Amino acid sequence: MSDDHDDHGHGHEDRPDYDPSNKDLPSGEPPLRSTAPQSDYTGRDVGVGIAVLAVGLILTFGLALGFVGI
Repeated sequence: MSDDHDDHGHGHEDRPDYDPSNKDLPSGEPPLRSTAPQSDYTGRDVGVGIAVLAVGLILTFGLALGFVGI
């Protein structure tokens, strides 16, 4: 199997060649994207999380206690 394929159009055109002896950071900025652990939570996000938690706890313990007969 050979690696002679062209990788055009995949965002690697401006990537410099790998040089293990060069420890400098790349000059380009990272792509602009947002991931959950690095993002701020809004009040709505917290409210939805609490509502989902409450429903889950009610279902879990409500069904368990209902089957036990308490």
